Amino acid sequence: MRLRVLAFTFTALAALSAAQAPQVTFTTTLGSFTVALNPEAAPATVANFLAYVRAGQYNGTTFHRVIPNFMIQGGGMTPDGKEKPTRAPIKNEAQQALAKGLRNVRGSLAMARTSDPHSATGQFFVNVVDNGFLDYPSQDGWGYCVFGKVVKGMETVDKIRAVKTGAEDKPLEPVIITKAVVLGAKTEETVRSI
Repeated sequence: MRLRVLAFTFTALAALSAAQAPQVTFTTTLGSFTVALNPEAAPATVANFLAYVRAGQYNGTTFHRVIPNFMIQGGGMTPDGKEKPTRAPIKNEAQQALAKGLRNVRGSLAMARTSDPHSATGQFFVNVVDNGFLDYPSQDGWGYCVFGKVVKGMETVDKIRAVKTGAEDKPLEPVIITKAVVLGAKTEETVRSI
């Protein structure tokens, strides 16, 4: 009996923790989708991302790189192709995120970066297929940090991945993020702690 009560308690706590995970809804010209973030697995990455959302950084940016059998990347470019200014890069948390079970699988949210493993700023991507080769340690010894997943609106992500693209995988018709909004009370504490 005591074991059942303990098992129920742990299950209830896990469900409560998942329900309180910070969430962000992106409204785009092709629909909306919501991501749940995992601050336990990638605390600095989540705090960085939430700070950009709260500052309105993503409003009016595009999904500027779309590869249908790989990922959709956004958060840094305006429709006229200009890159938005960002804060300093953050430390790559891919190793600790993987240790907590976060992988580059379909629907996962990860930080975009250059060949420098610690160069991620505001750009992010959603994996549209399983991309295990991006997990720590990847080919460069670091990998790409997963810090959340799509929990609603994967059909919108699939609409974005299906758009026609031209040079450098840029959509021929801009896919614009009209608004990004942080949901839930827990996010206020996370953002204030930055």
